[in-house]
Amino acid sequence: MSGGEVAGILVAVFWAILVSFIALVLVRLAQTLKAATKLVAEVSEQAVPLLADASATVRSANTQLARVDSITADVQEVTANASALSSTVSSAFGGPLVKVAAFGYGVRRALGRKAEPVRESTVFTGRTVGKDLPSARLGGRRIRGKG
Repeated sequence: MSGGEVAGILVAVFWAILVSFIALVLVRLAQTLKAATKLVAEVSEQAVPLLADASATVRSANTQLARVDSITADVQEVTANASALSSTVSSAFGGPLVKVAAFGYGVRRALGRKAEPVRESTVFTGRTVGKDLPSARLGGRRIRGKG
């Protein structure tokens, strides 16, 4: 055997090993593609019913939101009516009731003063050591009495 024949045999063995390796890679790739195809088919089978359920859920949520919107509008109308009723009652009865209460308070106070004479020592005149106190310290009220 000459050197050329040995080189030819080595090249043939190398090509046989290379073709075997490529064939093995192609077989593995075919298996991977077959598994991926099976996985995509299974996902599609499960995704279609899930998408149908999600669509039904969204439609139901839209229906419920429409109901909530209607209820909110009704509550807003009731609130406006209650506010109007409150202001009407306040204007109709508030003024006269305040006047009756003030009159009753004045009568009670007047009767209380007639029944119990005022002593000078209990009346605060708003003076201390000969100086007048500012009205803010008196709570904004003027106390009537001698002084």
